[in-house]
Amino acid sequence: MFVDKANISVRAGNGGNGAVSFHREKYVAAGGPDGGDGGRGGNIVLQTDKHMSTLMDFRYKRKYSAESGADGSGKIKTGKSGADLIIKVPDGTVIRDRETNAVIRDMTGDEPFVLAKGGNGGWGNKHFATPTRQAPRFAKSGLTGEARDVVLELKLLADVGLVGFPNVGKSTLLSVVSKAHPKIADYHFTTLYPNLGLVYIDEGESFVMADIPGIIEGASDGAGLGHDFLRHIDRCRLIIHVVDVSGSEGRDPREDFETINEELRRYNPELASRPQIVAANKCDIVGDGDTLAQFREFIAQKGLRLYEISAVAHMGVTELVRAAATQLRALPPIIRFEPEYVAPAALPSAPEDTLITREDDLWFLEGKWLERIVRDTNFSDNESRMFFNRSLENGGVFARLEEMGIEQGDTVSVYNLEFEWEK
Repeated sequence: MFVDKANISVRAGNGGNGAVSFHREKYVAAGGPDGGDGGRGGNIVLQTDKHMSTLMDFRYKRKYSAESGADGSGKIKTGKSGADLIIKVPDGTVIRDRETNAVIRDMTGDEPFVLAKGGNGGWGNKHFATPTRQAPRFAKSGLTGEARDVVLELKLLADVGLVGFPNVGKSTLLSVVSKAHPKIADYHFTTLYPNLGLVYIDEGESFVMADIPGIIEGASDGAGLGHDFLRHIDRCRLIIHVVDVSGSEGRDPREDFETINEELRRYNPELASRPQIVAANKCDIVGDGDTLAQFREFIAQKGLRLYEISAVAHMGVTELVRAAATQLRALPPIIRFEPEYVAPAALPSAPEDTLITREDDLWFLEGKWLERIVRDTNFSDNESRMFFNRSLENGGVFARLEEMGIEQGDTVSVYNLEFEWEK
């Protein structure tokens, strides 16, 4: 099954916690603190794989988590860092932020990309030893790894895109000029997913051609299959617009040409101005010569080059392919999408951002800064509790409580920990 869009959630590993430990050795009365730091959490890394052609692997598995870092231990031993989780994606996958749809990264090429960074490990109590605090019984907890919800969007890496109404002969043309073997039959929507083929010109010269299926009137609004596959034209440097001039479908080739170009314009205005070559297909079974003559004049007025071909009879195909190769030499390389994503501002983590709310004689304190201090405090140790109190006092939290009218004996709740106010 061809899958070209997937939603996934990723979470990098958390950093390990720092250790609270003291050196113990025979004949050493006071060895001092020797708690090691926690290990760093693993990253979520994206890497392209040229052997992958769809996002099928992400159809059923949508949550990915990297390994967290191990906690530190005694003897100043740093915890083991978490292993990075490498997620392989097809070459040409665009990574978008699910909420804003902004481009985070265009995975084109071999360079890996860190989508989510692991958290740093926390410091062990060795770092907190001072001349006046010689036996710290607290350490820092590890930081939380980054988490992201993203959209993976595959945009085929093709130099030339074949566009046109269903059943005009795009798949036949691709099979004739390359070694691709798309399904070919005489009914609409035979091709249900894009096909790629390598077109060989001369020694050392070739290009990739893509058959883009299912574009009909209204495709840009979701009609037919074109809505699903229009994105695969985005990277094409050159468009070959295949038009059926035989009259076998009972349609006017001029109207077909205008309709397809209008759908391209509505999907992406830049596509309508992309270099285009027009291939008038099925010329070997043209019933009305006037129709072909009118179409020839119509294309000349547009200032485009027209090639009269028959993919089935291999008529005019070589000239068309060589003309495409000649034009490609003068065009810039395959388009890469520049990042648009701007990371949101970091969550408030300063003491003044602590939220204070009151319910009668019960006071609630909340905030990222405060949450981190609570995690780093060992409330069973008197020295660590004093460090907690000093942090709140120096951060102005106590002064704010007094300004808001806290009284002796009121209860202060800090993340499920309750204290009686005494001042």
